[in-house]
Amino acid sequence: MIEIAKKDRIFLSPPHLSGNEMKYMQEAIDTNWIAPLGPNVDAFEVEIASYVGAKGAVAVSSGTAAIHLALSLLEIKTGDIVFCSSLTFVASANPILYQGAEPVFIDSEPETWNMSPQALAKAFEEAAFAGILPKAVIIVHLYGQSAKMDEITSICNQYDVPIIEDAAESIGSSYKGKQSGSLGKLGVFSFNGNKIITTSGGGMLVSNDTVALQKARFLATQSKDPAPHYQHSKVGFNYRMSNILAGMGRAQLEVLEERIISRRSIFLRYYQELSHMPGIHFMPELKNTMSNRWLTALTIDESKTGVSTDVLLQALVKANIEARPVWKPLHLQPLFKGMKYFPHQEHLNVSEQLFMTGICLPSGSNMTEENLMRVIDCIKDELNQRV
Repeated sequence: MIEIAKKDRIFLSPPHLSGNEMKYMQEAIDTNWIAPLGPNVDAFEVEIASYVGAKGAVAVSSGTAAIHLALSLLEIKTGDIVFCSSLTFVASANPILYQGAEPVFIDSEPETWNMSPQALAKAFEEAAFAGILPKAVIIVHLYGQSAKMDEITSICNQYDVPIIEDAAESIGSSYKGKQSGSLGKLGVFSFNGNKIITTSGGGMLVSNDTVALQKARFLATQSKDPAPHYQHSKVGFNYRMSNILAGMGRAQLEVLEERIISRRSIFLRYYQELSHMPGIHFMPELKNTMSNRWLTALTIDESKTGVSTDVLLQALVKANIEARPVWKPLHLQPLFKGMKYFPHQEHLNVSEQLFMTGICLPSGSNMTEENLMRVIDCIKDELNQRV
């Protein structure tokens, strides 16, 4: 008996090259600009800043490095506290620990899955009463969807606390006509291999504060003092982006709008095919915002579907389809055990509910119609078995 070949794996969010990457990368090789820094880095910074409407940008080795630089620029140190979204990847909060500071985690709210203004206000009230305000607030725009920035900014301005926008997943998304990453004092992007555009590994720090960005460049190149010899008066980091990888980023940026259209189209197809099924609810898109839909995410109400997230994930794995649970909230992570956390409401932990019921589906912009239907049919088959 001939065994039927296993179908090719469908990945969650694979890289999608434009075909123009080698043009810029070859230029770097031909001109011997293969070390960090160079013409591609300079151009990529200008192009990103122009795209998001910021006065400047600094290309770095990762989104995590960009967050670390942002905290360094704000002089976060041991004994300080930083408020941070809880429903996010650990990279949003690890740099707080790098600085010796303490994270305080803020719950999500249902309309965006992002930081709850209600919980944030409560956290500020307690901090003000204790006489220890945070030195910064790190807002994460989850899966491409912007947080409620008007409400959050109003609260932070009341206490004169700066916002760091972790827009690692949301480049190209917008909030009331403004680009993600341009709404806080400092914005952060990631170009990791799974992001909507990629430099293989890399990130970007953007801001309208050009003085701060100049200091970020200084810190990111080992804090070299101006001298004819190697002299260092401050601790620095080796965080600058390679000129070769910046060339890849320039080609990727050229097709960002196409990638957004593709990902939003994939989300729409999932929505059309599955949203009518009882117990299935997709991540909302807040009015007057536009999500790049980096990942399509939905929640499953087991009481209505008869299927848990674990069961559905197992079915997808069996079909050679990569899917993931929604991020495990950071306040539940062993690394942050004992850290303060503020829920959306006293007895309502939105981030925990989303973690227990949420799934991220394959959303790559190069996903074929056949593979998209494979995912949809797998989900339908599993749900229909329980009806």
